[in-house]
Amino acid sequence: MLRIALTTGEPAGIGPDLSAMLAQQPRSYELVAIGNKDTLVSRAKTLGLPLQVRDFNANDKPASDEAGVLCVANVALNTSVQAGLLNTENAQYVLDTLDMAHEGCRLKTFNAMVTAPVHKGIINDAGIAFTGHTEYLAQKTASDPVMLLAANDFRVALATTHLPLSAVPAAITENTITRVLDVLHSELQSRFGINNPCILVCGLNPHAGEDGHLGREEIDIIIPCLEKRRSQGMNLVGPLPADTLFTQHHLKQADAVLAMYHDQGLPVLKHAGFGQAVNITLGLPIIRTSVDHGTAIDKAGTGNIDSGSLHAAIATATHMANSTHQLAKST
Repeated sequence: MLRIALTTGEPAGIGPDLSAMLAQQPRSYELVAIGNKDTLVSRAKTLGLPLQVRDFNANDKPASDEAGVLCVANVALNTSVQAGLLNTENAQYVLDTLDMAHEGCRLKTFNAMVTAPVHKGIINDAGIAFTGHTEYLAQKTASDPVMLLAANDFRVALATTHLPLSAVPAAITENTITRVLDVLHSELQSRFGINNPCILVCGLNPHAGEDGHLGREEIDIIIPCLEKRRSQGMNLVGPLPADTLFTQHHLKQADAVLAMYHDQGLPVLKHAGFGQAVNITLGLPIIRTSVDHGTAIDKAGTGNIDSGSLHAAIATATHMANSTHQLAKST
C-alpha cells in the first residue's frame, strides 16, 4: 500500500480546509497530513465536517482510513492560527512541514509528497528567503528540476520558469534545452510509464522564427538540440509555432509539450484544466506534486473552495509512484 505525505501549507490559508475535505472520502492508500493537528481539527469544525485524527507512526505499516478519519504527523505552530489572517511567526512552521515530508520521502517512509499552497510573501516577510516549493526542494535535494503542469493527459513542461520576459532569450541555451528534454523524456518513461513519449517543442519566437526573419534562436539553438536528441532516439516534433501547436491537430499525438517560457504554455494548460490541473516537479530524486492554485486567504474557513486540484495532485502522485514501482520491478 502506498503512503502519501500531504503538507498542509499556509495554516491561515485553505490548505487545512482542503485536508479536512479530502478526509471525508475513504482512501485506498495511506494519506499522512503533515501539519498542526489542532488547526486541522479546528478548521474541520468551522466547516462543519466530522474529523477524527489518527496519530502517525512511521513504524506502523501503511493503512487506509475510513471517511472522516485523517492520519496526522503533528508539527507545532509558533503561534495560534486564525483562518484568513497571515502571521510571520508561523513561516518557519510551513518550512518544517516541507522538511518532514522531504525527509520521509528520502528515507522511503513516504512514496510521494503532495503540497498544499504556501504564501511566499509571508515567508519572505519573516526574513526567510523563499521563492517557492520547487526551488526549495531543488536546494534540499541538490537537483535541477523541471516544472511540468498536467491536466489529465495534457502535459506542459517549461524550459524556463519564473523569469522576466526580457531575460528569457538569454536563458534559452543548448545546455538548458538539452537538460530539460533529458529530464522530461526520462521521467515520462519512469514516472508515467510511457515507453516512447512524443514531445512537441515550441519555438521561442512568433512563427518559430519564420526561418530566421523573426529571430534566430530556433536556428542557432533549438533545432540543433532537437536534432542531436532525435539521433539518440527521442521522439521530438518541432520547433513548432506556439499559436498552432496548441491545437488538437498537433496535441492528439503528444504525450507532453515543451514550452520555452512560463506564459507561453501555462495559460493554455490552465484554460483547459484550471481547478483540476496538477503542478509536478520533475528531476527530483523524490515524487512531488502540488495544486495549481494559491492559498486563497480570503476563502479560508468559508467552505467556498474546490478541492478538485488536490484530488488530482494526489491521484497523479499515486500514479507516478505506482509507475516507478513497476519500472523498478521490471528492471
